[in-house]
Amino acid sequence: MPSDLKDRTKAFALRIVKLYVTLPKSVEAQVLGKQILRSGTSVGAHYREAQRAKSNADFISKIEGALQEIEETCYWIELLGESDILAPERFKPLHDEAQEIIAIFVTIARKARDNKN
Repeated sequence: MPSDLKDRTKAFALRIVKLYVTLPKSVEAQVLGKQILRSGTSVGAHYREAQRAKSNADFISKIEGALQEIEETCYWIELLGESDILAPERFKPLHDEAQEIIAIFVTIARKARDNKN
């Protein structure tokens, strides 16, 4: 697993893309799949935007945007697992990685807020 957060969020996005490709073509699977595809692939984009922030407030805003997207992704992962579209154990490693990324972003946002004050 990549250690740099830029690489790690990109690897996460690629895992989301691969998950989407394996989903059944049923309406419910595709609706949930498009949601997770959108939110899961935007986490890394928000993080990259944060790296180019114009101010500490802008940085915090972008990191919090990434945090919102990863939280939303967790929600869609949980729905996919609990709806029996695919076996729930299939989602556990992805959900675990999302939880780790959440913890990292929470820490980053907290430190940035502390530096602001």
